[in-house]
Amino acid sequence: MWKNIRILCLLIILLIVAVQAWRDQNQDWNHPVVVVLHPVNADGLQSTQSYIHQLKNEDFWAIKNYLDEWSQHYRGQTGNFVIRLGQQLQQRPPEVPENANILHVIWWSLKFRFYAWRLQQPEDSGASLKLYLNYYDPNYQKVLIHSTALEKGRIGSVNLFATKTQASQNQVVIVHELLHGFGAQDKYDLKTGQPIYPLGYAQPEKIPLYPQTQAEIMGGRTALSEQSSKMPNNLQETIIGLPTAREIGWMK
Repeated sequence: MWKNIRILCLLIILLIVAVQAWRDQNQDWNHPVVVVLHPVNADGLQSTQSYIHQLKNEDFWAIKNYLDEWSQHYRGQTGNFVIRLGQQLQQRPPEVPENANILHVIWWSLKFRFYAWRLQQPEDSGASLKLYLNYYDPNYQKVLIHSTALEKGRIGSVNLFATKTQASQNQVVIVHELLHGFGAQDKYDLKTGQPIYPLGYAQPEKIPLYPQTQAEIMGGRTALSEQSSKMPNNLQETIIGLPTAREIGWMK
């Protein structure tokens, strides 16, 4: 009997995932695109909590403006983006396993989906994408692990610094993961972090090629030479390239 119950539960989970995957791969950009941002005090420090406490919707308007600008560029019309600051959550999302095999990754993705379902908030109703913003005090956390987002599930875990001086770079990371949630692929070398030529370059036809002056948003960094690059300071130092626009359905 218990075996049959377990099988039934598994079938239900697979059905839910299949329906969700179909829905998530059929984004209609003509409808409102609601992105909910849930802050998380990832290191538990009071300094981080103070930073989260002062966050407001206006702090993320630059993200909407950026997406509207590039939607206009590719689609000939601004997007229907709604960027909404949600409630702070007390529990962190499950961490992405490092150097994990496929089974560990699958197990993590199921745990992440369960986390998102269990901690669903009233403002999540109708959300196209939910991002969990894990804030860390840079005085104690010098380097952040990679953020990630699931297209099939439309959820993302984004690691950020809890300081106003990093707010503009935080927006770059948020948009990178937001676009992942809608199907955009990484365009940088996962081992070195260097943007991949030509897809990860904002100006692949520039002569001389280096240094690049902007970054392709999914390339993640501005290439200064074949071996070196830097993080963009803000969204104005990035572009959404044509391959990325195609991946998210803005272009055929």
